[in-house]
Amino acid sequence: MLAVRTTTEELLAYLVAFDTTSRNSNLDLIAFVRDYLAAFGIESTIIPSEAGDKASLFATIGPAGVGGVCLSGHSDVVPVDGQPWSTDPFTLTPVDDKVYGRGSCDMKGFLACCLAMVPDMVARPLATPIHLLVSYDEEVGCTGVVPAVRRLGVDLPLPRACIVGEPTSMRVVDAHKSGIAYVTTVTGREAHSSMPQLGANAIFAAAALIGELDRIRAELVAAGDPSGRFDPPSTTLQVTVVGGGTAGNIVPRECAIRWNVRGLPGFDEDALLERFTRFGAEVVLPKLRETAPEAAITTDFIYKVPPLAPQTGSPAETLALRLAGQNRTYTVSYGTEGGHFQAQGIPTIICGPGSIDQAHKPDEYIEISQLRACERFLAGLIAECAG
Repeated sequence: MLAVRTTTEELLAYLVAFDTTSRNSNLDLIAFVRDYLAAFGIESTIIPSEAGDKASLFATIGPAGVGGVCLSGHSDVVPVDGQPWSTDPFTLTPVDDKVYGRGSCDMKGFLACCLAMVPDMVARPLATPIHLLVSYDEEVGCTGVVPAVRRLGVDLPLPRACIVGEPTSMRVVDAHKSGIAYVTTVTGREAHSSMPQLGANAIFAAAALIGELDRIRAELVAAGDPSGRFDPPSTTLQVTVVGGGTAGNIVPRECAIRWNVRGLPGFDEDALLERFTRFGAEVVLPKLRETAPEAAITTDFIYKVPPLAPQTGSPAETLALRLAGQNRTYTVSYGTEGGHFQAQGIPTIICGPGSIDQAHKPDEYIEISQLRACERFLAGLIAECAG
């Protein structure tokens, strides 16, 4: 690969063409980014997944061993299965003032902007380094970035600020909710449906548990958002998938409930889980065990995305506001990898091109004007790091 200037749109076309749906490997995309950076004399550290089928990439432009500013984005995208696309989702398609394609907004547009600005980063004698981090498996619980983040400040430089380029329409976001997903499994006993007294109906028990979750949900809505900054203005709880039973004439032995919580910063998810578990143990389980002593209720984590808490006046916030020409910060209700960086002691904000309204949908797009705005933001960052 030659060290030549490539436009953001050209790079975005390359990135979109890689089908990095979370169920797939992202290694081809990571190899493309590694080779692109190598053409400009930039070395990359590859951080493979445990299975070896995916990887994150970390690279530094500027002086080595110094904590600079980290630009972070994920390479995976959500599935297109069953969605009525008007164009090929893995071919970047320009229409008027937009470009369409899976990941164009969430969030390969940001990655393309960062890569397009690499020639400018290399051309300037940076006093403060700019770090690039490309991760995986954000869309399935923000898990892929964790091994890379844990190495920051160990064998990789600890950035003094991190900008996660999720789509915020280039607004500076300083806080978001947590995302915690659980699966609760109820085990009862099978019996012929004409003799229910010989069995223990797991679906009835699951319904009782869902009722308790709905009561908790209503209480969370009533408690609201004391900060007045979030929409919707409360911690939210949803039951998302329910599955159980074998046949129409069998008392169901098992039922599984998937549910999740989007918690305001500071929300005590441990207290919620303790209350739900206690209800199951004290109210629901005894009824099951009247006929099935072996009955059980278990709740397991699926994933946990930490919240991003406001850090007023942090290096990340002041830098991003200055570069964006803004004087206030915003919140979002979706989760990002930002909380993992913050938990590692790195001041973090979220700011990237495109609107979250376009993410995960058929005919996902990003406006060209948003790509230009991100390029200007990054040009300002380069000037600051050179100064």
